[in-house]
Amino acid sequence: MMDILYTGPVPGDSESPMAVSEMSPSRAQRQPNTQRPNTCCFCWCCCCSCSCLTVRNEEDIGSKSLETRLETFQNCEDCTKPTLEEIKVWAQSFDKLMKNPAGRNVFREFLRTEYSEENMLFWLACEDLKQEMNKNTVEEKARMIYEDYISILSPKEVSLDSRVREVINRKIQEPSPHTFEDAQLQIYTLMHRDSYPRFLNSSIYRSLVHPGSHNSSES
Repeated sequence: MMDILYTGPVPGDSESPMAVSEMSPSRAQRQPNTQRPNTCCFCWCCCCSCSCLTVRNEEDIGSKSLETRLETFQNCEDCTKPTLEEIKVWAQSFDKLMKNPAGRNVFREFLRTEYSEENMLFWLACEDLKQEMNKNTVEEKARMIYEDYISILSPKEVSLDSRVREVINRKIQEPSPHTFEDAQLQIYTLMHRDSYPRFLNSSIYRSLVHPGSHNSSES
């Protein structure tokens, strides 16, 4: 086989889950995010679908391998390629799925198809904030999380009840690593009860559990 020389852009840093988004006057104007990153990533899930990563023979087109199915996921966390056994474990509990970086990547891709990716982005941002110890950095990250996911003007606003919003509005006056703890738990529960069952029945997950079969429609 002829060697392929890569001449594309140099890999860059992954997009932060707390990157400041453009403001939208209302949630009704939310549009799905279709913008692709400009950088190439060479992890198993491939943060962008670059033609330079895979050269397929004609006989390979009709039957995608597990790696080919995984490589199209965008803006993913760095992780190792999961085994088939690890993928099957994700169906045992939502906790096991969320504790696995590869599992979070695949679940996030599913949420993107339902236009609810902001739930995972918010959860990841809260996890990142809880690891921060520097007071100034905590305040800055807390402000960004509020603007990106709590503000009613944000196109990525997550769904929270009034009680949790009141708690956040009180705590944000003096931010700490645990300012959004109640909200994070509420979003985690929402993903568990609402999105996770559909994920297990989705074509995205089934195609990973049965990599030799053709893609089927989501039920």
